[in-house]
Order: sequence, then C-alpha cells, then structure tokens
Amino acid sequence: MTQHHCERGWTAIAEWTGVALSRVLEAARMRPDARYVVMHCYDRLWDSYDLIDALHPQTLLAYGMNGSDLPVPHGGPVRLRVERQLGYKNLKFLARLTVVDRLDTVDNGKGSLAAAYGYSWYAGI
Repeated sequence: MTQHHCERGWTAIAEWTGVALSRVLEAARMRPDARYVVMHCYDRLWDSYDLIDALHPQTLLAYGMNGSDLPVPHGGPVRLRVERQLGYKNLKFLARLTVVDRLDTVDNGKGSLAAAYGYSWYAGI
C-alpha cells in the first residue's frame, strides 16, 4: 500500500498491482546513453522521468488496484505509479513509452506537458 499525494492537497491510500518499470526497461535493453523515459498517454498527456525514478523498485506499470483490475477512472487498463513523486507525475491511460538521451528535442522541450503550465518537471516528495 502506498499513499498518493495530490498537488491540490488531498491524499489517498491504495494497494497497486503491476510490474516494475525497471523490468520492462531491462527487457528492452536500453542503449548506454539512455537518460530519460518519456511516457505518452491516450488522453494526450505526457511526461518524462530520469532513470533514477524510472528504475526505482516502487515505480510500477500498474494494472490493478486494491485487489481488482485497475478501473478506468483510475487510469485503467495501465497507469504509471511513481511513488517518489507527486500525483501529477503518475500518469493514467498509458499508450507508449520511449527511452531517450535528452529531453530538449521531445515535444515542447521542457520534459513534460505539465511544465508548460507552470508545474515543476521534478515533483519529488
């Protein structure tokens, strides 16, 4: 069980089921120059994460919540759980991920869609 910390001031506790993102990245055999993982969602949101957070054992591609399949309102069928960062870094409705060596050439060049709206790229707790 982990606590979700929303940037708007609320928190919630849930038990997440999923696969560690590190296992997926290991299976993909990242290039040695890899530095960031970029996540794109079906709802057009996107964000990126450094490898320290992406490879952390608590960072999950979650497909279950509280012993059931992950409900659509909570990001199903698959969402990202980055337990070391605030809620807006825990993207829902994942569509694809890419591994890159730099962020200045990805979308808006700021590392995330949220950064274009004044949110911090790194939102550690």
